[in-house]
Formats: sequence, structure tokens, C-alpha cells
Amino acid sequence: MLFIYTDTISNRLIYTLDFIFANRGIEYSLCDDFVTFDRLDGQRFNYSDRHFENVKKIIPSTLLSDVKIKDYITSPSTFNGVDCLQLNDHLDPLASIFYILSRIEEYSNKLLDKHGRFEGKNSTLYKLGWHELAVCDRWSIAILDSLSLSAASEPEEQQFIPTFDIDNAYAYKHKGIIRSSLANLRDLIFGKTKRLMERQQVLSGLKKDPFYTYEIITNTKEKGFNILLFWLLGDYGKYDKNLSYKHPKHQALIKKMSEHAEIGIHPSYKSTSYYFYLHEEIERLEEIISKRVFKSRQHYLKLEFPLSYQTLIEQEITDDYTMGYADIAGFRAGTARSFLWFDLSKNDVTKLRVHPFAYMDGTLNEYLNLSIDEAKEKIAKLYEEVQKYGGDFIFIWHNETLAEKRKWKGWLDVFYFTLDLKK
Repeated sequence: MLFIYTDTISNRLIYTLDFIFANRGIEYSLCDDFVTFDRLDGQRFNYSDRHFENVKKIIPSTLLSDVKIKDYITSPSTFNGVDCLQLNDHLDPLASIFYILSRIEEYSNKLLDKHGRFEGKNSTLYKLGWHELAVCDRWSIAILDSLSLSAASEPEEQQFIPTFDIDNAYAYKHKGIIRSSLANLRDLIFGKTKRLMERQQVLSGLKKDPFYTYEIITNTKEKGFNILLFWLLGDYGKYDKNLSYKHPKHQALIKKMSEHAEIGIHPSYKSTSYYFYLHEEIERLEEIISKRVFKSRQHYLKLEFPLSYQTLIEQEITDDYTMGYADIAGFRAGTARSFLWFDLSKNDVTKLRVHPFAYMDGTLNEYLNLSIDEAKEKIAKLYEEVQKYGGDFIFIWHNETLAEKRKWKGWLDVFYFTLDLKK
């Protein structure tokens, strides 16, 4: 048992201590009575500015005792030989872990992209060059080392989870006369004759729809991987262009895939502004697959704190897989471990479990403009970090990118390279 003294026991502190100690099998007990603490026998840790003889001490930042959402000036420092964050020129690795894990910087940051997303390039970790490091785990280990402690139990078996977003079930099929005719006209106007010809071949049955890559997805399951699919069922719009959820061919495809993998909801772009859409979309999916839906990932990775997660909780979603960036790879919350979301607006931990992902296909190709070899190198580096510091290796692909059309030519090799890392 590790005895920890603090002047103020708070929800924020307990949440952080659970991540550092409880997650690693180390039992701890908090004490805010300095007289009692001074008499305790056993391993002790002082998280206060009081003095105890022969007790390791960290003077706390105000972050974990506060109840408000505030801005902090961040800068690099070192703790126990490890690069660490300091807040307002104060070095406190516990507060640094909470700062990154809680995403407090995203509550007030107004530097959003055209989709209303907080961009990775504006994050504290990116600015310090630490975004591809599991910093919250690195700092946790540094704290354990400073106390001459080590994990008391074996870590949970690491999961390797390929996930797929189904934004466009088909490239050409089942789009209807109006959509197909408008697409033909657009291709004619812009001289995209190859696409026009391909559409006609698919619609006439001479060629398979290029986005029908579901055999690759099911084969991934058959190879022994636990896979997850997130299906977009929002009404048609500028950024929501899947087939209608009412289309019998679309429903048949969803039912077929639900036999091979768990399917979660992929809340539509518009649902992040008009939250009542989310309820409808979950109901649509549940009716099609005849199962309750508990897992979710936001379309376009649109997260607005705290509303997005509060809405998911209201809709009885228990697990979210949105924690990552579109514009950069790495660890948005400084860890690959799943964790319960801490709602800063209520200053309390919730029942929503957040599952971070390490990279998305579009991030590597479209945002970072990496070559195939460069993409493989980055993926291998991310996987090595997860293997070393714990958590699950989760990554995102799309059925359409697996088709290797146009800019995705050759990228199926990157997908298989990722799977081969598990061997």
C-alpha cells in the first residue's frame, strides 16, 4: 500500500492517481491529516508543500485542487530525467498528466479549422514535438521510478484493433438516377472521362464497385483481428454522402457485415451541431442490425468539449473511438490506454470510456503527404511506443481507401504492413 498525503482531496487528484497507480496494480490510500500521515508505516508520498522527514515530495500545481476551467501557460522541463510539461512555470508531473488526459486546452481554444475541429498542430504536445509519445505513461513511470516503485501487476493484454469508417458504402452503385446523372454531368464538365467510364461499367454490371472492399475487411477478421466498423447513417448533406439508410441494398450490406464485426454509429457531420440527429441515427442502426449500439466515432473526428461527449452519454453510448487528430498522427490524450472521460464542466469522472487511436489513413496520405515508405516508418514508430508504454494499438481505415483508387494507389500495402506488425 502506498500512502499519499495531500492537503486537498479532489476528484481531479483521484482521477490522476488512478491513472498513475491503480492502472498499474498499485494500491494507494489518500490522507489529508498530516499528523496521522506522519505516523504511518510503509511507502509514503507527499503531494503538498508540507515537510515530512524521509518522504518523497512533489509540490502541487493548483490544477488538481481547482474546480474551474482555466488557461495555463505550458513550457518544457524535466522530471526525474524525463522530458515533462510544466504549467505556469511550475513542475508537477501529476498535474501535467491531468492537463493532457482531460484535454483542458480544448475547452477554451478557439483555433479551429473549417470543420470546427481543434487541430493537432495547435496542441501543446505538437508544439513541443511530443505528440507521437505516450507522455502520460512516460510521466507515470517517471513518478513510479522516483518513488522506487514498479508496476505491481502485469499489464492487461494489449489489443490490436483495426477499425473502419464506412462513409460511402459504394462509389457508384445504388445512388439513384438523380445522383448518378448529376455525377455523370459533373464528370463530363470537368473532363473526368475515366471516372465516367468506370461508373457506367459498374452500373452495367461489367465491373465491381471500387468501394466494395468488404472482403478485405472480413478477411482481416478471419486472420484473428478484432475489428470494429463505424457506419454513417445520417441524412444526405454536403459532408454526409452515404446511401440512404432506407435503401434495402444498404441495409442488407450492414446486416451482412454485422455478422463479421461489431458495428458502431458514425454520427453524421450535422449531428455535432444538431444533436437530436444522433438519436435518430443510433435508432436507425439498431433497427437494421437488431442490436443495441454502444460504440461511436464522430464523422470527420468532430469533437466539441464537453458537448459531444455529454451527448453520447445521454444517448447511452459507453465507448468512443474519436480520440485522435485528422491532421497529425500520435496520441491526442498522451496515451494509448483507454480511459474514462473526465467532464471538466462538471468536475467529475464519467462512465464514457475513451479509446485513443494512433493514426488514420487520411492523416498519413492527405494531411502529412507521406510516401508509402514514410507512412510505414511512422506507423512502426507509433506501434513501438504503444508496445513499450502500454495501451491498445487502434488505427482507422476506410473501405474506400482500401480500393487503391487514384491517390490511394499502393496504400493497401500500408494497411497490410500495419497488420503484419502484430506477428
